[in-house]
Amino acid sequence: MRLSLSRLLPLAFLVLSCSEQQPARTEQQKPTAQVPTAPPAPATVPAPAPPAPDTAAVQDVAAYLAGMPVSRQSDLRALAAQPAWQAFAADADKSWASYHQTRTDKITPWAATELDSARQMAHTVFYPFSGPDLLNVVTMFPASETYVLVGLEPVGSVPRRSTLENPKLFPALKASLWSVLNFSFFRTNDMAIDLKSVELDGSLPLLMLFAARTGHLVTDVRYVQLDAQGQLAAADSAVIRKPGPKIIPGVELQLLDKAGRKKRVYYFSADLSDWKLGTTKEAALQYVRSLGPVVTYVKSATYLMHKTYFSKVRNLVLERSSYVLQDDSGIAMKYFRPADWQFTYYGVYKRPINLFAKQYQPELTKAYADSTNRRRPLPFGTGYNWRQNDSNLLLARRRTAPAS
Repeated sequence: MRLSLSRLLPLAFLVLSCSEQQPARTEQQKPTAQVPTAPPAPATVPAPAPPAPDTAAVQDVAAYLAGMPVSRQSDLRALAAQPAWQAFAADADKSWASYHQTRTDKITPWAATELDSARQMAHTVFYPFSGPDLLNVVTMFPASETYVLVGLEPVGSVPRRSTLENPKLFPALKASLWSVLNFSFFRTNDMAIDLKSVELDGSLPLLMLFAARTGHLVTDVRYVQLDAQGQLAAADSAVIRKPGPKIIPGVELQLLDKAGRKKRVYYFSADLSDWKLGTTKEAALQYVRSLGPVVTYVKSATYLMHKTYFSKVRNLVLERSSYVLQDDSGIAMKYFRPADWQFTYYGVYKRPINLFAKQYQPELTKAYADSTNRRRPLPFGTGYNWRQNDSNLLLARRRTAPAS
C-alpha cells in the first residue's frame, strides 16, 4: 500500500491542486445543417494524461526532519518558521558540516579511486545488519540503482503532523544521530529509546532524513513485504505495525539523485540468524538471491557473521557477491577461501574494542603485516574503532563471477 500523505495538506490546498491539474476539456462542434451521405469517422481525442503524483509532501517531511528548507507550497512552512525548528536546522547544518569535513570529504575521493571497479559492479548493494544507515552506503556507492538494507529495527512510518509538532522531536533526532555523525555507527538501543519518546516508530524517518541530507529527492514511499518464496509484494500499514512471525515487513523508497538518476531503497526488518531464517523460510535471503550478483557492504555488524549460527547469511554473501567491502566486524577471514578471493587491506588492524575482544583475528594481524600485499592508507575513521588511525576496511574481490 502506498503511503498517503494528503493528511498533511489542508483540504483547500488539495481541491486547488486538483483543479489546477484538470486538463481543459475540448468543446465539441455542433453538426452542420447539411447531413453527409456517410457519417465521418469520429475524431481521435487523446486521453488526458494522468496528473503527476504529488511527491512534495513526503519530500517536505524528509527535509523537515533533516533541518532543510521545505517547499514554498508546503503546509510545513509554518512549523519551519518557528524558532524551535530554526534553531534545530541551524544546529543540524553545523553538525553536518563537521561530518562532511571529517568523513564525506575524505571518503569521496578515496572511494572514487579505490572502489572504482567495485562501483562498476554495484548495480545492487546488499547491506546486512545496517539498521537505517543509508548515509554510509550511498556515500560509498553513490551511483548504485538499488540498495537493500536489513536490520532488526522496525520499519516505522512517515511521521504524523502531531509528531512533527512535538517539541521533543528535535532533541530526540539530535541524540539519535549523534553517534553516527561522530563515530560512523548507531548505538541501536539508545536510538530506539530516543525515537520512541516522540513516536518515531522505526527506521523510515531516519531513512528519509538521510536521503534528504545526501542530496536525494524522495519521490515515493510504499510499504512492502516478502512472502515465503522471497517475492516482493505490497503491504498495508497493519502488516507493518504488527507483522506475523513468518512475515518480513519492509518499505520501498524511490529517490532521485542530483543527476536525476532514479534509485530504489529497500529496508526490511528481519532477524538474519539461522534459527529465525528457518521460521521465515529464508525469505530475505531468497529475495537477495533473486537480484542477481550484488556488492555487499558490512560495517559495525557486531561480529555476527563470525558466529556459527549466522552461517546462512554469511554463505549467501560469499556465494552472491562480486565484491565485499567490510570492516573486521563482517565476515571472519577464515571463511574466505583465498582461491576464490583477492584481498586489498586498508588502514590499521588492531584488536577489537573491549566489548568484542573475543573476536580478535590473528589471520588479519598476519595479513596486515604481509610485505608482499601491503596495506593501503585509509584517510577516515569507520566502524567500532572509529578513529582514523585505528580503523580498517577490507575489499574482497571474487576471482570468478558469482552465479547469475
